[in-house]
Amino acid sequence: MKTTTQFFLFLFLIIIPTLAQEVDIIPYLKQIEQGKNEEVKSQLSELKKDYPKSANLIFLEGVLTENGQDAVAIYQNILDKYPKSAYADAALYRVYSYYFALGLYNTADKLFTKLKKDYPESPYIKMASMNVTTTEDNSTPPVKTVDQKDETIYKYTVQAGAFTNKDNAAALQKEFTAAGMKSVVTEKNVGGTIFNVVCVGQFSGRNEAEDFKQIVNTQFSISGRVVEIEK
Repeated sequence: MKTTTQFFLFLFLIIIPTLAQEVDIIPYLKQIEQGKNEEVKSQLSELKKDYPKSANLIFLEGVLTENGQDAVAIYQNILDKYPKSAYADAALYRVYSYYFALGLYNTADKLFTKLKKDYPESPYIKMASMNVTTTEDNSTPPVKTVDQKDETIYKYTVQAGAFTNKDNAAALQKEFTAAGMKSVVTEKNVGGTIFNVVCVGQFSGRNEAEDFKQIVNTQFSISGRVVEIEK
């Protein structure tokens, strides 16, 4: 009997610290709504020391992160490591919203599909559906069909890599395609050596391209750079 009691006490001591890793962040989110970001930031650093494995605190950090691409990386970390956490669907919705805002509709659509599949009860599905079905002026969203002509003048793209081996270039392009990102591979002769250059994304403005560069660099662990599209 004593052995059994000791066993359950042992389990209790193991389980409780694990459960205690999560923090109720609703009060902090309410403070952020009131514009008290700095107060929450100062508390977050201490909370992270006490609860280093809290997925909720990671989400709170993402909310406090002003740089869009940095916030996306934080939310993606939640999806990769804590897909069943309380704020995982909110994190996915925020990643979706960022890609949609950049005009990367193929990627956003894949994320929306994932939201519906992985979190079918999420209230964010309805919010995301508003982007799919209508915009603020009640017109259809700027998602192009195959038959529509794209008259946008694209000036910039992100050069993601240059490889002498075609297979390496094809592998990277495949990763972009799986993520719903449009990419192309072109050959370029540099001093007699043929490089297979992989470029991803098309943008009319340099600022958009720079924002996207940060995302792909983080998501695919590359060192891409913004270049002008050759005519």
